[in-house]
Amino acid sequence: MFTSVIISVVGGIIFILFAILYRKNPGLSVGLASIGIVLLIYGGFTYGSMNPIPINETFDTGNKLQVEYPVTQVQVISPVAGDAVNCRILSMGVYPENHNKDIWVLLRPSDEKFYPQSDWTNTSYKENGKWQVVTRFGGDQGEAYDLFVYETDSIASAFFSETIAQWKAANAYEGLTTEELPPGATEIDKIQVTLENNCRGIH
Repeated sequence: MFTSVIISVVGGIIFILFAILYRKNPGLSVGLASIGIVLLIYGGFTYGSMNPIPINETFDTGNKLQVEYPVTQVQVISPVAGDAVNCRILSMGVYPENHNKDIWVLLRPSDEKFYPQSDWTNTSYKENGKWQVVTRFGGDQGEAYDLFVYETDSIASAFFSETIAQWKAANAYEGLTTEELPPGATEIDKIQVTLENNCRGIH
């Protein structure tokens, strides 16, 4: 399909160039230009179908803890324990220098199951001692959530990524029991927050 896009675009440009060359013949020039424009539109539409523009997800940020330096351990700095949060927030934290494991946020609502959180990077995004990940809540207003921070080895990280992919494919987010958490995942921080609004049915 990509070849047809190239052919359409190149063909469209060629027809438009011929239209310019034959501008002394208005009928021929208009016909060639029309074909060229149609080919360019077709090529652009086909490319857009192959590479759809991603939908930007909106999220809120909550209160932040003051970071004490030097950072000696991975921790969450936003949201803050006891916060009332919106349905989608950006969870943020810090990690010490030379930290080489993946960082995951897992939510545990009232059903006592764990829900790993990810965005396009799957794991939390890490840079210059700070990490962050879009965190999505799906419960009732006032419901309490435990927000866990885990560090993982590559096997545990792959398990969480594959689990999320399976949930998305099935459109069924079943959660993980404590026994299902991979052995390579280690809990390193935990806070509790409540939902400010009703987030039921929101992914």
